[in-house]
Amino acid sequence: MGRAYLIATLCFVFGLTVFGKVIYIQYAEGHELKEKAREETIKIEQIEAMRGNILSRNGSLLATTVPVFEVRMDVASPHISTKLFNNKRDSLALMLSRLFNDKPAQKYRQILQNARNKGNRYLLIQRNVDYGQLKQMRAFPIFRRGKFKGGLIALQQNKRKMPFGMLAKRTIGYELAKENISVGLEGAFSEQLKGESGARVVRKVSGGYWIPVNYGKDIEPRNGSDVITSIDVNIQDVAENALWRQIDAHNARAGCAIVMEVETGEILAMANLSRDKNGNLGEYYNFAIAERFEPGSTFKLASMLVALEDDKIELDDTIYTARGSYKYANRTMYDDHIFDDEFTSVRTIFQHSSNVGVSRIIHRSYKNNPEKYISGIKKLSLDKAIGFEIPGEGKPYIKSTKDKSWSAVSLPWMSIGYELQLTPLQTLTLYNAVANGGKMVKPHIVKEIRKAGKTIKKFDTEVIDNSIASEKTIALARELLEGVVKDGTATRTFKNSPYTLAGKTGTAQIAINGRYDKSNYNATFAGYFPADNPKYSCIVVIHRPRSGHIYASTLAVPVFRSIADRVYATDLAIHAGKKYENQENTSVPAIWSAYYPDLKEVYSELDIDCPQLPDNTKWVISRREGDSISMAERSILNHSIPDVRGMMARDAVYMLEDLGLSVNISGFGKVKNQSIPAGSSVKKGSEIKLTLAI
Repeated sequence: MGRAYLIATLCFVFGLTVFGKVIYIQYAEGHELKEKAREETIKIEQIEAMRGNILSRNGSLLATTVPVFEVRMDVASPHISTKLFNNKRDSLALMLSRLFNDKPAQKYRQILQNARNKGNRYLLIQRNVDYGQLKQMRAFPIFRRGKFKGGLIALQQNKRKMPFGMLAKRTIGYELAKENISVGLEGAFSEQLKGESGARVVRKVSGGYWIPVNYGKDIEPRNGSDVITSIDVNIQDVAENALWRQIDAHNARAGCAIVMEVETGEILAMANLSRDKNGNLGEYYNFAIAERFEPGSTFKLASMLVALEDDKIELDDTIYTARGSYKYANRTMYDDHIFDDEFTSVRTIFQHSSNVGVSRIIHRSYKNNPEKYISGIKKLSLDKAIGFEIPGEGKPYIKSTKDKSWSAVSLPWMSIGYELQLTPLQTLTLYNAVANGGKMVKPHIVKEIRKAGKTIKKFDTEVIDNSIASEKTIALARELLEGVVKDGTATRTFKNSPYTLAGKTGTAQIAINGRYDKSNYNATFAGYFPADNPKYSCIVVIHRPRSGHIYASTLAVPVFRSIADRVYATDLAIHAGKKYENQENTSVPAIWSAYYPDLKEVYSELDIDCPQLPDNTKWVISRREGDSISMAERSILNHSIPDVRGMMARDAVYMLEDLGLSVNISGFGKVKNQSIPAGSSVKKGSEIKLTLAI
């Protein structure tokens, strides 16, 4: 009996303890535990805002956000009755099969039924669904009952796309939020582009999935603003094509080309090409703004500006050039071009890029006071970073007499572009200032920020220095630059050009581990056009060519000419008021396919009669017939894929996007192939890939 009493007592105490704990949990910890349980089953989820677009100066999309959806179904929703499900299950399965064409209707029917039997409230229907497909799904049986009564769950995911493929890819850039990496315009203007995220309440269901809950408290996201750039897609395309051909032909490591509007400093094109570890060319690194290197002979313009401004020389002065070599301290300076006479004019020295001549001018003038020369260089703002919008600008380096590395040969070697470093964009800024009459403007690539089509911020031209030198000095400098093209190192390439140009070549050895050798060079040409009324400035750099030529005159100058020819041919404002000889022998330009309103405008500016077609004509095909051209309207059927082969990328993209297609471009030049054959049925939202070739 004692044992029985003991057991009874223990049971009573245990029961009392459990009861006490229940009371304690209920009243002391109950509220906290309830909140904890609620937090584990319900949470607030962020709704990503649509990132703003990056557009070219004429409105073409350079980067855009495309919404794609992960579509799921709450198959076991209490709002979907058994009767409704059984009646509409087969027709829903049939519609899904037809839309995605990935499974037979019977398979979809089986998936839906199994999910219903298991009480699945988060059944995956399809990933990467575009908006057009989602819109169709909302009209399907069961789904058409609405967002919650129909069980349709559409989770939006945003994908960033570049409609023009690699075009200006490194300038446009990218942002990887998780890795905290920001590059190019995407990184520099991330705050404006990203918008404001929204929020919604989601609940955890079986399987560990989180599904939206309609508490009516969703906070809608605010989409990002659009960034309007100064990039001209056509000029960018030409710059990249010309640069690609030259880098590829000479097996160079990298290169860049920048085209800038003289008066405003707006960047119209910025092409950057380099090789990856496998030797493939692409837009991987922004060479134009980040790469510092010794500019070589393009820096001779700065040296001449300083000497001319200080009245140290006149263009007709003669300098002892010593038949191609001259020794400074323990080091000898050499010329590639040896003059017949020992004394050469300043004009000829610059035109033929004499190292000995330019170094003699600067050494003779400033050997007793080298800081005055360095001060003159700094007055040209070459010692300061530009402060370009895109991060990563290389900091310029101008050596001082206080530097530990200063030596007896520093002054003459600085005068020809060594023992100092500049980026291509910083060099171009100087040349642009000379073209602009001495006014140095800050290069910029963003024109404005727009929100819902309204301008909320405009970026006007900033002036770095209203006058880098006197009018007389600038006039003489322009005369020297024009002489390089007329009678100097760039004459051959620009021979018979229909417009005037000015510029300077530069072929500089590259120091590897502190030593120079004759296997590593930068070939550069910087200048502007038309020389008599400058509108555009441009710089081309070919970095470390491995085969063929090494000189700027045969590497960088041809790329410059290709870009300048295209710009000159397409900028009608340059031709305004000009008279051309032998107009009667000019043939009528022929096109294969074009947008008729644009074509009429071009023909009008060229004072050529354009065949008249109805005002509502969009696309035409044509052929040349002797001295005239015939045209016919090209019919584009809304339900049929057109043949865009042979068209320029811009027109092809416009035509296809007008039909509701998503266009993916690769390559350069005209359309060579299209992934969906002409004549195929149009499925709005479908992707079509265009391969371009020169």
